[in-house]
Parts: sequence; C-alpha cells; structure tokens
Amino acid sequence: MTESRYADAGVDIDAKAAALSRARAAIRSTFTPGVLGDVGGFGGLFRPDFSGYREPVLVASTDGVGTKLKVAIETGRHDTCGADLVNHCVNDILVQGARPLFFLDYVAAGKIDPDVLEKVIDGVARGCRENGTALLGGETAEMPGFYAAGEYDLAGTIVGVVEREKILDGSRIAAGDVALGLPSAGLHTNGYSLARKVFFEEMGRRPEDRLRELSGTIADALLAPHLSYLHALEAPLSDNLVHGMAHLTGGGFYDNIPRVLPDGLEVVVKSGSWPVLPIFEVIAREGRVSFEEMHRVFNMGIGMVVFVAASDLARVARIWTDSSQRWYAIGNVKQGGSRRVTVEPHPA
Repeated sequence: MTESRYADAGVDIDAKAAALSRARAAIRSTFTPGVLGDVGGFGGLFRPDFSGYREPVLVASTDGVGTKLKVAIETGRHDTCGADLVNHCVNDILVQGARPLFFLDYVAAGKIDPDVLEKVIDGVARGCRENGTALLGGETAEMPGFYAAGEYDLAGTIVGVVEREKILDGSRIAAGDVALGLPSAGLHTNGYSLARKVFFEEMGRRPEDRLRELSGTIADALLAPHLSYLHALEAPLSDNLVHGMAHLTGGGFYDNIPRVLPDGLEVVVKSGSWPVLPIFEVIAREGRVSFEEMHRVFNMGIGMVVFVAASDLARVARIWTDSSQRWYAIGNVKQGGSRRVTVEPHPA
C-alpha cells in the first residue's frame, strides 16, 4: 500500500513555510518597541508602555475585507486589500478614541500560492507601518476543498488603547453639534456585492473596462484604498474636540451614525454638501438603486463622520487646513426622533 502524505490531500506544508519565510522581512518592518520575540512563535508577545496613561483601557475589533477580495483575485492585484483590512480595523477602534497597539491577520485558501500570500502580507505590513502598529502574529490556513481554486479569505484583529476618561461612546454628542465628513477614496470595504452585480452582471462589463466617468478602469475604482483617519484625527482627539465619530462601513449613514447617538437626538445629513464620487453615481444610475438604498449600502464619498461642538468648528477646521486634510460640514445634530438619521436629497 502506498504511503499517504499530507501533500496528497492538497496541503503543501513546504510551500506555506517558504511563503512565510519570504514575508518575514515585511512583518519585522512593522515591529514597534513593545514587540518581544520574533516571527514564528505560537503567540505574539507585546509589552505595552502605559506610562502616559492613568487608567488605560484596551479596545479590540475584528473584521474582514468582504467581496472586495473577489475583485483583487479576478484582477491578480493582491497587494492592496491587506492595507485596506488594517485601515478598516484602525478606524473601527479610532471611533472610540483608541490608538492601535498591534494587529493579527488570518489568511485562508484552498491551496496556498506563495507569491499571492507574500503580496497579501506585504499589504498588511504596509498598513501596519503607516498606522504605527505592529503586525504581531497571524495564521495561514490551507484547506483543500473549502475554497474554490485561486480564492482566499482575509481577516484581521486589532488591539488598541485609550484613556478611560477619553473613551468616545457618543454620550458627549449634543443638539447643536456639527457633523463633519472626512472623504473616502471609494467604496472602502463595503457594498461590493451590489457594486459587482451592477458592473459585471447588469452592465456586462469587465474589471479592465473603462468608463468615461471614471479616471481609470473599473478595477481601479473598485480597488481604491480604504483610508485610515488616524493621523487626521490625532490632534482633534488630543485637544478633546471630538464628541463622537461614526465609521461609515456596511450600513452607510442610516445604520452607522445611530450607533453613537444618545437617546433623544437625531442627525440631519445634507446631501450635496460634499462631492459624491463618480463611481457611486454610476452604480445608482446603471443599477437603478434608490437614493435611500445608496446611502444605506455605501459611504457615498464620506468615510468618517466626526461630531464637534459648533463653537469648536473653527479650531478643528484650522487643524485640518494646516495638515491639508479635506473635510466637509455635512449636517447637524437636533433634538428629536431618537437616534434617527435623515439624509436630505440635494435639490435638483
């Protein structure tokens, strides 16, 4: 009887090890002073410096990239979604006032392609470096028969820290506050199932096709990066100017903003107070997607909503102007319907 080997079942341990070996330099490039040990341990070791905190609180979040990965896989562009994942997770804990400490990734595929894995991890490492957070560890899983040929999944977990008295839970948001919007670069990591349906099924287009409204190919527009807002918000947070924030991910304006609103308050968002990116206009027109559905599924060109007191608006504006950060006044907080969001259509 022939001896059975793991490779015969579709798992190539040597290929996985070789790919991770090639990624070591990228992973080490993210190490911050708190990292103890090296790549390859069963667990990542991190010694945080809490000397500047009176009562530090850890904040953790886990997320994935979703079907944006389908576009990356179809186009062979595997070096972007890793950074998207990190930036998404950084923004999620930033909403609560936390700065990132370290990140863990998870990559799974039916069969590991060393070249693809290296590019994915390079993207994760780039996102970690740009946000000053360590890629402390992760898992690479090869599961034959679980994923279609050539496909993989990507997820990550982030841990950050915030001073307890500076936790943003939305309780400081008050009637009269101004809602400010920081622009997105595109869809970020949400709404891709609908966007892909519109472009590739209803319009019958291919990723490499060009449309007159878009500056590049459809793939270029769909793979535009998910931006991190950490650097833009560090100064306003340090100066205690931010009352609350909402990261516009899945659920858009209608589902994300209420997550940070106190009872008895509502937000009125004024469509037309910021430039809507062309990709959203194409999706709405060609997919015959309603105004409300577009603002529930997509960020519509606003990646983060920041609530500040009207009296502090000039200070925040000065900070962002000095750092060349674009922003828009997109709405107001009012007394009224509990945690309700209204997006007012722009007059034709």
